[in-house]
Amino acid sequence: MNRQLILTAIICVVSAISFHNSRAEKADKPEKTEAEGDDNGYSQISIFAKAVQLLRQDYVDGDKTSYHDLINAAMKGMLASLDPHSQFMDPEDFRDMQDDTRSRFNGLGIEVSMKNGLPTVVTAMEDTPASKAGILSGDQILKINGSSTERMELQDAINLLRGAPGQKVTLTLMRPATKEIKEFNLERAEIKVQSVKGAKLLDPELTGSFKIGYIRLIQFNEPTADELSRALDDLEKKGMQALILDLRNNPGGLLNSAVDVCAQFVPPNTKVVSTQGRAASQQREYSTSGATRERPRFPMAVLVNEGSASGAEIVSGALKDLNRAIVVGETTFGKGSVQNVMQLPDGSALRFTTAKYYTPSKQTIHGNGVTPNIRVPMSAEQERTLFALRSEENLKPDDEKNLIKSKDPQMLRAIDALKGVMIYAQQNGTKAQGTKK
Repeated sequence: MNRQLILTAIICVVSAISFHNSRAEKADKPEKTEAEGDDNGYSQISIFAKAVQLLRQDYVDGDKTSYHDLINAAMKGMLASLDPHSQFMDPEDFRDMQDDTRSRFNGLGIEVSMKNGLPTVVTAMEDTPASKAGILSGDQILKINGSSTERMELQDAINLLRGAPGQKVTLTLMRPATKEIKEFNLERAEIKVQSVKGAKLLDPELTGSFKIGYIRLIQFNEPTADELSRALDDLEKKGMQALILDLRNNPGGLLNSAVDVCAQFVPPNTKVVSTQGRAASQQREYSTSGATRERPRFPMAVLVNEGSASGAEIVSGALKDLNRAIVVGETTFGKGSVQNVMQLPDGSALRFTTAKYYTPSKQTIHGNGVTPNIRVPMSAEQERTLFALRSEENLKPDDEKNLIKSKDPQMLRAIDALKGVMIYAQQNGTKAQGTKK
């Protein structure tokens, strides 16, 4: 097929799409005035098709000008121009994203997002090469294997971070809080993220006469709610009177998983988050399932920090707004937007932002984060030590207790808050646990 026929085919397809879209737009919107300018889909994409033809025909390096490469590059740029969370994924990238939701992938264990033009660490996931090396939320990635990340697209950075287990990768990071620039030499591994970790009753030396449970959620994926339910069942059998839910450095995950986690703590049919977007279909409210078993209304504290994002912000924001938990720690990351993923015929996919999340009290999460009820900052040294040591498989109970005492002021503050609630309940003859709303 010659160039002119290809150009004609592109324009014919675009013409049909533009005609369909223009009819839909006219039905939904008033006609534009001349002052608003002409945004005719057919004419604009005809210009695009002409540009593709010229590059294909005359660009000096013919190896870079296949129609596949040019169109893919154009779609990457188009999605990247919208916001840091929208992206074009080729078939391999799309498969990687699907693996993420099933809790397995190869790489360093870093959740990244674009911030101030640079790939920035949302969180270094627990039990991964990144967390063990001491990489922290907020660290900016300046170079990957010596290549500057300035002007690098997010997906390209993610692809460089991922790779076969055993391969080496060198990261140059800047920590904004201290302006420290440091180089990390890491080895990629197969990342198997367990959703729920550390479920136990805290040491009585920390909690006194009260039985305070502790559960850490690493991310929100398909099995998270079921794993959490089993952990809560076990703690309730052990006589748990209150719970600390640790969402620190939890980068989020699936929206439905976050809603199902909320269902473990609030009554059935409770609205926990809503979305608002441009299209009517994006104006939605998400409520807990009516079939969910209602648990005792034990006192709760939720731990958050700057690495708590997306699904972690939905859960902490909902439990705070519904007066179900005290939120302790630092203001969360502020990633509260909804991305729809639409697969294309060739196996590639578009992930693009369609709405923003709102807490039950209509507070927007995106760009603002969730503000804790009790603010407890931690130094970079405290975070690095705490999150590196607690991921050790053979950490003894006494060592963990001492670690909390010396390096985890957020946990200590949450324990004190829960003890205060239960002491008050005892003194006033009310039940701090075992009651239902």
